[in-house]
Order: sequence, then structure tokens, then C-alpha cells
Amino acid sequence: MRDFYCQCGNSIFFRNTRCLVCERTLGFAPEAMLMTALEAIGDGRWRVPASGSINGRIYRLCQNYTQHNVCNWLVPDESPHHFCPSCRLTRTIPDLDAPRHLELWARLENAKRHLIFNLRQLGLPIVGRAEDPEFGLCFDFLADADAETEFTEPLAGQAQVTTGHANGAITINIAEADDVARARMREQMGEHYRTLIGHFRHEVGHYYWARLIEKTEWLDEYRSLFGDERADYGQSLQRHYANGAPADWQSHFVTPYASAHPWEDWAESWAHYLHIRDTLDTATEYQLVARPPWQKQATEFEALMHRWTHLAIGMNAVNRSMGLADAYPFVLNAGARRKLEFIHRVIAPYEARTNP
Repeated sequence: MRDFYCQCGNSIFFRNTRCLVCERTLGFAPEAMLMTALEAIGDGRWRVPASGSINGRIYRLCQNYTQHNVCNWLVPDESPHHFCPSCRLTRTIPDLDAPRHLELWARLENAKRHLIFNLRQLGLPIVGRAEDPEFGLCFDFLADADAETEFTEPLAGQAQVTTGHANGAITINIAEADDVARARMREQMGEHYRTLIGHFRHEVGHYYWARLIEKTEWLDEYRSLFGDERADYGQSLQRHYANGAPADWQSHFVTPYASAHPWEDWAESWAHYLHIRDTLDTATEYQLVARPPWQKQATEFEALMHRWTHLAIGMNAVNRSMGLADAYPFVLNAGARRKLEFIHRVIAPYEARTNP
């Protein structure tokens, strides 16, 4: 994530809606990838004061900004849309009359905007349902039938919402935005790491498998690394949940769940690649790591992993000093690194067009 500054010079952050120094309203202009201060000019319209490429531009606030205060993105005044590009990807929101649903939905939208920012940084195609009604990307944020019941123990006879992906539609149980419920599920599943942004990155990985791998020249190499995705998915998951990961999973996979099926291996590896890229970019912005590698590496990917290893060890050491769990509790074995390197090569042409 980038480091942003208000026009008054104060540091501002991606989720901010108001500068604490000059008290200007803030917003994110997605087409410029900039956080900016705004000045009201009436009739729901806002002008950008001096701010580089968008100096003087007129915007409206996303309707979810004005109506629910769950968004801080902007819509160009000339746009026919009422919602920003991120909110337009949300197909279903939870019942906002139910207790805590507005709070949990706001957390989901925050995580989704972070994801969309990362995908735009990498130049990856984001094709929504409006452009592709059958396979376009969209998000359904749903709650179990009883809003007060922990999603880890659904009521008998009540519909259970399962986080997952199907043909571009990503469903997320809004209880994933509840820190206590998510921590309980992490313990029950024996996971080292479970976060809201992690869910988004994993599920969007399934979307990009269909966009970038299926029916492309990458498919054969994908199968040589991850396995044949034509293996029965339902049976593979049942076997995984019944027997767990193979004893040698740490030699081949980034997580135990990645061993369940080649699709899940791809999605878990994709999520970790996005974790690594975003965390490294953020650390670089805040000058926590040097921009070039400390020693010459054979490839760009090796340089990336060199920097990441150094940063991850440091983050974990800092967390231990604070009495916290490791920030990145994973060991990237040789098999997992080969899969990450493959993802790096798949993404590279898109990123090169965005950042020539």
C-alpha cells in the first residue's frame, strides 16, 4: 500500500475520510490511484485542490460514501455511475437492519477496496458482471439465517453461508469480518493465519485461474506444477477434511489446505503472492526495506524473494518482541517458491503494461 499525503502535507491513509490536521474531506480517485483532499462546490460535487494529475478535477462521492459511510472512493462528475468501481462489484449486501451488519459490511468493503487497489497496481484485468454477465467478477456478502449465531456453529435447519467462489461470483460470510468469530474458526481449523484480506485474495485467485490459466498457453505448465485440476473437486475436499494434509505437505505446498486440490493450491499460492507483493510495497513506501536487493540476484523473482525473506524474518522478530504471534508464520519451501515464481511470470506482462 502506498504512502499518501494530504494537500496540507499531513500523512493520510487509504481508509481515511477526513484529514486530522486541515479537516478537509478526503477521497480516493481510483483512475489516478491517489488519495486526495476535496473542497465542496455544492450540489454534491467536490473539487480537487492542487494535486498533480487530478488538480481541479470535479468528483462526486460514491453513493455508499454518502448513504452508509462504508466507502471513501470517488466517482468522476461526468460518470453515469452512482457507485465507485469497487462498490459496483458488490452484487449483494447483508440486511442492514440486522444487528452489527452495517459494521461488518463496512469491514468487508474496506478489505475489498484494498484488494482492488492491489489488483490495479499489478495491472490485472477486472471484468465485472456488467461486462461479462456469466463469468464476471462480483461479490455477495451474506449472513447466516440467524445473525446472532456464530458461523462456526450454525443452527440446525438454518441456511449456512459458505465463503467460496463460483464462476466469478465470490461469496463471503459476513461473520468473517468478526474478529472473535474468525479467531475461533482459525483455532477449529488448525490454521496459522486467517484474515479478511486473506479470504479476498484467496477467492479472487479462483477468478484469475479462469481468466489467466484456463484455456491459455499456461495450462500445461500449471498442471506440471500444481497438478491436474480435472481431479474430482468434491471428492478431493472430502478426502482432505477426513484425512488432513499428507505428511510431507511442507515439502510441496504453502499451506496444508493447498494440498486439497490443484485449484486450492493455486488459490493459496496466489493469495500468498499478493500478501508478499503488497507487504513489500508497503514496507518500501515506509522505507523499512531498501528498494534494490542487497546483492545481485539471477532473476527479478529471486530478488523479490530475497527482500521478502529479510522482511518476513524482521516482522516476525518485531512481533515476538511485542508478545504477538508471527506476522508471517510460513516457510516457503522449494515447491511453493516454484509455484510463486510461476504466478510472478503470469502476472508480469500485465504489470509491465501498467508500470512500463
